[in-house]
Amino acid sequence: MTISIGNDHAGPDYKVAIVKHLEAKGHTLTNYGTNSTDSVDYPDFVHPVAKDVDSNTVDLGILICGSANGVAMTANKYPKVRAGVCWTNEITELTRLHNNANIICIPARFTSIPQAIKMVDTFLNTAFEGGRHQKRVDKIPLSC
Repeated sequence: MTISIGNDHAGPDYKVAIVKHLEAKGHTLTNYGTNSTDSVDYPDFVHPVAKDVDSNTVDLGILICGSANGVAMTANKYPKVRAGVCWTNEITELTRLHNNANIICIPARFTSIPQAIKMVDTFLNTAFEGGRHQKRVDKIPLSC
């Protein structure tokens, strides 16, 4: 699977652990995140990930920041992106099952690295349920 990953200053340790974990499983990652804890502007690292997902250049995306809200807000500006903030494994599963999310947004200040890795595995291994959820997902894009 091909995956784009990005993070701000709250998540370099998370990114390193997730990249190492996923590369060991044979996934191909494109890293747009910072490697520093020096303050940066999260949109600078979100836009490349969201563009990759929006253009179908990658299968899925991963974004990491302090609360995950800013990265989700930014990513969800792209028409084909469905970015979900996930802080538990159960929410991660539902964001894929019911919302067909294609970017997981992880709040580094509210999760541990092992928890984040477990959520990423769940995100990658959970398929969209479709059915009654498909019509709802079809109504997400703005069509004015």
